[in-house]
This record gives sequence, structure tokens and C-alpha cells, in this order.
Amino acid sequence: MPFQETQRLETQRFGRIAYQPESVIVFSAGLPGFEDRHRFLAVQLPDTEPLVFLQSLEDPGLCFATLPVLAVEPRYRLRLGGEDLERLGFSGGLQPRIGADVLCLAILSLRSSGPTANLLAPVVVNVKNLKAVQAVMGDSGYSHRHSLVLQGAAVCS
Repeated sequence: MPFQETQRLETQRFGRIAYQPESVIVFSAGLPGFEDRHRFLAVQLPDTEPLVFLQSLEDPGLCFATLPVLAVEPRYRLRLGGEDLERLGFSGGLQPRIGADVLCLAILSLRSSGPTANLLAPVVVNVKNLKAVQAVMGDSGYSHRHSLVLQGAAVCS
């Protein structure tokens, strides 16, 4: 494989970031509500671990804050449909394993009642080819507004 030159992207949140073209995560169908955005980078910062920021390459102002689903719900069970498996490049109908085969991320939302994580429709990335989908698992029992409990957080009065 030929060497690919480092690319640079100017973002609203992180300033200028450098990346390798082979590290780009590709959503062939985009994301719900952002169907025209297909290419993202996973940005991790030491000060904000375990957060993973999904930064759009097509829109410098579009960035999703996510957490690994197992950090939110250690017993999380991923069940992908046939179309999602195909988009990710998996065949044979076997379910991929979180960590070994896929990175599985919950998109975070900030609400007046506190932060929530979308466990109903996680972002799933094939770790071998970096193909990705936001997989809606309608009958899973998970919520798109799973409340996050902040351990060690002080309550102000």
C-alpha cells in the first residue's frame, strides 16, 4: 500500500487537526438527519477520556460527542440487522463483537435534566475497514435518552 500524505482539517472545536486518510470513518448512507455527511474522524483527547468526538470532514462545525456503549452500559448487547451488517462489510449473518470486531459508540445529548446517551441507535464502526452505520435497534429495549450517572460528581446547593 503506498504511503498517503498527512491531511489537515481546520475545525471549529479543535482548531487544526492532522490525520491520515486511512483513518477516515465512512458512513455510506450518512447519519440520520445528516445524510449528506459521510466522512468522519474519531478524535480522542487525553483530558476528556473516554469521550470520542466524531468530527465531520465535510462540515468543520459538525462534531458529535460519544462514549463507548460499554462505558455507559457494561452489559450492552448489540444486535444488527442484515442491511447494517452488509453496510459494515460483515457476511454470514454472524453478529460482530464489541471491541474485537466493532467500535460501538453512544451519541451524547445535553438536556436540562442532565446528559443522556443514545443506546437505541449506536454508531457502529467496523474496526478493520472503518465502514460505519448508526444502527437503530427498535426492539432492543434500549432508550435514545439513557440517563448518564456522573460518578464522583458533586451536587451544588
